[in-house]
Amino acid sequence: MKTLTAGAVALVLALPAMAAGKPDLRDLPEIDDSMLWVALAIEISDRCPSIEPRTMRGLNYLWSIRSRAQALGYSTSEIKTYVDSDVEKARMRARGEAYVRAQGLNPRKDADLCKLGQAEIAKGSQIGAFLRLK
Repeated sequence: MKTLTAGAVALVLALPAMAAGKPDLRDLPEIDDSMLWVALAIEISDRCPSIEPRTMRGLNYLWSIRSRAQALGYSTSEIKTYVDSDVEKARMRARGEAYVRAQGLNPRKDADLCKLGQAEIAKGSQIGAFLRLK
């Protein structure tokens, strides 16, 4: 019984160390930045009447992000928690607004989002790859 208890205690003590070995998805730029590009493209296409989304391209990209996260050892549950988190959604919105402002535009103005979308399409950025002019 002492061996079983000692083993259980060792496992419980090791869990935080094992979890610490894997950073939060938000801390992985290859995941978090990719999600930001998709979120910005969605926001632009939702608010700019002259731009539409490339839906299939966006969905395929989201599946590739999911596959990459799984390849890094994240479970479907961990990925879903990251994607569905209200805290993460608010953080992503703040990141998106900061990106728009960094381009000299106002994230609250639809016309500025249209300008951003047109610029991203013109330069062939990852955001622009998810968008097309109507």
